[in-house]
Amino acid sequence: MFQAMKFSRDSSIKTQVNVVREVPLTIFLNEREIVTLLCMGEYLKDLAVGFLKSEGFLKEKRDIKSICVDEKKGQVRVKTYSHVEMGIKPGCKRTITSGAGKGQTFHNVMGAFQSKRIDSHLTITSRQTLKLMKRLGELSEVYKLTHGAHNSALATPEQIILFRTDIGRHNCLDMINGECFLKEIPTNNKVLVTSGRITSEMLMKTGDMGVPIVISRSAPTTLALSLAQETGITVIGSVRGENIYVYTNPQRVILD
Repeated sequence: MFQAMKFSRDSSIKTQVNVVREVPLTIFLNEREIVTLLCMGEYLKDLAVGFLKSEGFLKEKRDIKSICVDEKKGQVRVKTYSHVEMGIKPGCKRTITSGAGKGQTFHNVMGAFQSKRIDSHLTITSRQTLKLMKRLGELSEVYKLTHGAHNSALATPEQIILFRTDIGRHNCLDMINGECFLKEIPTNNKVLVTSGRITSEMLMKTGDMGVPIVISRSAPTTLALSLAQETGITVIGSVRGENIYVYTNPQRVILD
């Protein structure tokens, strides 16, 4: 809780308001500092592993030797059995993304998906899409209290099976990615539902999980749609009220 002054048309009063938590998390890989993320401080192991996997540092679960989480220091240290190439490959560069906290990605944005293609026969109906978005809102307790968080979920067309909330929409996807990676939960037959806009970073994280359909309450960016068309991901955005917009690969969406 935080004390604030509430001003209305005719008066001002002191009041207590809920404020979302923001803390730094530094991720180390084989004792080398990789990145510092800004997050709510929850599901730190999953967040760190998901980030490292989405950035190409981790390939297989069996590569992980140990994961040490220090909540007091805000650190996660991941060690692998074999050497991991830390350098940036030729033609790649660190990119400042549009995510909360000026997120960073180590990908060459357009080159990351040149050899990837998501082929899936998964379909979803327009009614199922609306129901999933409604359910996401119902689960968003932190947002209801603070209006300062994003929410994302992994789902089947029928129901949400894994929900995460954080100050950064990309952190939500990393937490989901990390848990699925560690628990070996299949993601290539699932749907991602998010409250945040679909940027190129969000699209790349979706593609890293092999998820064929991403649904958002917000709108996508042009670069995200270019990547979606190239990789075969169905982007459904601006899901509000009774309306949805299918921007790419509409064959997976059925009107009912």
